[in-house]
Amino acid sequence: MDVTALSQPDRYPLSATYDPAWLLGLDMGPHPLWQLEDLLKDLDVRPGARVLDLGCGKGATSVFLARELDVDVVAFDLWVKEDELQSNLEAHGVADRVTAVNGDVRDLPFDDDEFDVIVSIDAFEYFGTDVRILPSVLRVLKPAGALGMTTPALRTDPYESSPPTYVTDVIGWEAAGWHAPDWWATHWRLSGLVDDITARMQEQGREDWVRWSRALGEDEDGAVMSMLMADHDDQIGFSIVSAQKKVKP
Repeated sequence: MDVTALSQPDRYPLSATYDPAWLLGLDMGPHPLWQLEDLLKDLDVRPGARVLDLGCGKGATSVFLARELDVDVVAFDLWVKEDELQSNLEAHGVADRVTAVNGDVRDLPFDDDEFDVIVSIDAFEYFGTDVRILPSVLRVLKPAGALGMTTPALRTDPYESSPPTYVTDVIGWEAAGWHAPDWWATHWRLSGLVDDITARMQEQGREDWVRWSRALGEDEDGAVMSMLMADHDDQIGFSIVSAQKKVKP
């Protein structure tokens, strides 16, 4: 396992301070801290803020948020049990700032206007395409609060042109959720609930995914690596999308 490629202090200076082996041990998708650090360029997150980490996986992003931004975090995930998540938080010394909650985004167990910021790293594609979800998520966000997410994407949206076969051969129907940034911007704008939408492709997103896969020890002819290496048109990457919840008049 070669982890040297997972240190990019010029592009991701904060992420470079974290042990790559620790991150790989919490693997649930391509380098989550690189995605989060890039997203944070578009968000105003102030010390002391209350942050919901939506679809936090095994907690790497929640650890990062608490340590680097001096915020209080609710680490929320459907697939990871609370005791496993809590153990990861305690091991990295942030259990006093991060609370682990297991639950479903369709029924968030939080009060209205509870959070200053909501982030979601490499998870929104599983639920966010449903037009009912954004209003549900925004219910727990304060007016003028920030929402930001990253998600796997195709530069040419799958609703505009059929996804490449080298993608559908690997992920099948899930390619329908790999939306381009403009699709997400339209999807959020049509809700009428957010302003100041920013939607962009992450620079070198595919290359970052290749670095992560190689560090995991994936074979060059394995399914994911073959998909990434076949992407000569630079279609595969990550959408990075953020917005601000509207303030009611």
